[in-house]
Amino acid sequence: MRLDRLLANLGYGSRREVAEFFAEGRVTRADGREIRSETERATPAEMRFDGQPLDPLAPLTLVLHKPVGVVCSHDEDEGALVYGLIPPRFGRRNPALSTVGRLDKETSGLLLLTDDGGLLHRLISPKKAVWKTYEASLARPLRGDEAEVFSTGALLLENDKKPCLPARLEILGPQQARLSIVEGRYHQVRRMFAAVGNHVESLQRVSIGALTLGELASGQWRLAAAADLAAVENRVVAAA
Repeated sequence: MRLDRLLANLGYGSRREVAEFFAEGRVTRADGREIRSETERATPAEMRFDGQPLDPLAPLTLVLHKPVGVVCSHDEDEGALVYGLIPPRFGRRNPALSTVGRLDKETSGLLLLTDDGGLLHRLISPKKAVWKTYEASLARPLRGDEAEVFSTGALLLENDKKPCLPARLEILGPQQARLSIVEGRYHQVRRMFAAVGNHVESLQRVSIGALTLGELASGQWRLAAAADLAAVENRVVAAA
């Protein structure tokens, strides 16, 4: 692949802008030698842009701690977007990064962004049974039978024609609960609690598969490692 196309696909700029970067000496090799033309031969690993290693090639996955008030959308009319939390060039990559499912504006927590279509499909497909776990604070005390109701696979949400798949509920306190689901219906967790006469006041996704937020602060992101991708699909990574 020509080097200008490579940098454009990684979101550093348009093909015209990238051509200017070469002329300005901003594209170099690891030893500092300038790459003056997009037709030179160089591997991504040995290239530098403004002295920094290039971002990883596709497939790329990010782990992000979504704050409340931020929207999983590309539509700027909706307000603050999750894509505003990552470097602008990540939003210009080709293939594009997409959120793996959505968290509504008032829900915080673990969110993945990826350009790996196969991974995205596996994580959002109920058939793959990837558990997503949420912690909810509720307006009213739990009545005691919610775990049984959610686990039956018979709970029908308002305006839905098919019941929810079985879900797992762990009671954390009189008005706190941890709910794990394998689906991703519109506002599903909020609607499930509404179906048993309660109201979610705050909601955070704390894990996808075995992957958790760990030490990742609200609004922060990091590149997903192989162990992270294995964790979300409950796979085992072979030791190096």
